[in-house]
Amino acid sequence: MSKLKPKAVILLSGGLDSVTALAVARKKYDCYALSFSYGQRHNVELEAAKNIADIYQVSEHRILNIDLGQLGGSALTDMDIAVPAVQEKGIPVTYVPARNTIFLSYALAWAEVLKSQDIFIGVNAVDYSGYPDCRPEYIDAFSKMANLATKSAIEGHIISIHTPLISLTKGEIINLGVKNGVDYSLTVSCYAANEHGAACGCCDSCRLRKQGFEDAGIADPTLYA
Repeated sequence: MSKLKPKAVILLSGGLDSVTALAVARKKYDCYALSFSYGQRHNVELEAAKNIADIYQVSEHRILNIDLGQLGGSALTDMDIAVPAVQEKGIPVTYVPARNTIFLSYALAWAEVLKSQDIFIGVNAVDYSGYPDCRPEYIDAFSKMANLATKSAIEGHIISIHTPLISLTKGEIINLGVKNGVDYSLTVSCYAANEHGAACGCCDSCRLRKQGFEDAGIADPTLYA
């Protein structure tokens, strides 16, 4: 009889990076996917997450409602702030205040309930938009906090935050995903995708995604408007 895989919570947005993290995690872990309806501009990425979770046959997929749109402060949650069509200097207006901290906190809570010691998040600190909560220093700090704040850790079950993509370029991430059987046509990365999931091709996320496929030498399967 084969040994049962340990459980892991995977933050799954429906985008390119998160599905790659899921593909990596499922080789060694029994995966529980967690997505959020947080007041973002469109829900097509959540539909993608549902589809991906089903195809990958995760043990459970939960979508939590936490409306960050009530707070605003980001082009992704405030319809009065336009998604920029050109790359911005510094931290862009598509940064959602404290988003990864909020998402990881929910993942941490679910991991405790599941008696899991492993959380996966597809953050990247190489080809990314300059978000402060994608940096290795941030992940290290959150990990320390998680192991101070939880009953699980106090009882000796240390929580690990896995970031398998953090030091990879977008092209390297795509190559890793392809090696693990990822079908990127199922993913939605665009900040301003239409109701059919077609990408704008202009936003920072689209720019990074297109360049990633070019660098990987792989045809871009993205549906563009």
